[in-house]
Amino acid sequence: MRRGRNGPIMKQRTSRSKKKDPILRAADLHHFDLGILAAVQANNLQPLREIARSVNLSTPAVARRLQRLRAEGVISQDISILDPVAVGRPLTLIVEVSVESELVDKLDEVRKRFLASPEIQQCYLVTGEVDFILVITLANMEEYEPLTRKLFFAGGNVKNFKTLVAIQRVKVSMSLPLNR
Repeated sequence: MRRGRNGPIMKQRTSRSKKKDPILRAADLHHFDLGILAAVQANNLQPLREIARSVNLSTPAVARRLQRLRAEGVISQDISILDPVAVGRPLTLIVEVSVESELVDKLDEVRKRFLASPEIQQCYLVTGEVDFILVITLANMEEYEPLTRKLFFAGGNVKNFKTLVAIQRVKVSMSLPLNR
């Protein structure tokens, strides 16, 4: 890494492979990068000139850093967060799933089933008394019964599941705290 006028400049990757290299370590992120990341986490449609003003860099420098952060996988997606009520999916369920067999191929089958389900917003393979935690969004409870058949019964390897119904969305965020 060499030092430029606006902080460290990362070496360009010479590999032509489409496979991404490991994500930058937090120690490799300059305070300018952290400021830019905080700004795009708050609003990724914010004009570059506003981000540049907030972190005290030029607009082209911000554009280069954003390009690098995306290429390195630090910024993994640029998406819009939708209001579930506005799109007819007001019901949020948190489901704890325990599997019968933890053999890798059996777990992979369950994981693939969960990945293929558009109703599942988040899926975590966890340690402890359960194996998976799912966050599911639905229009109503009537949609849940056929979904349970598809996810938990038809494919096998699910020992049991426990469903928690969210009463209120108190906080929903994918933002990460950044040390600056």
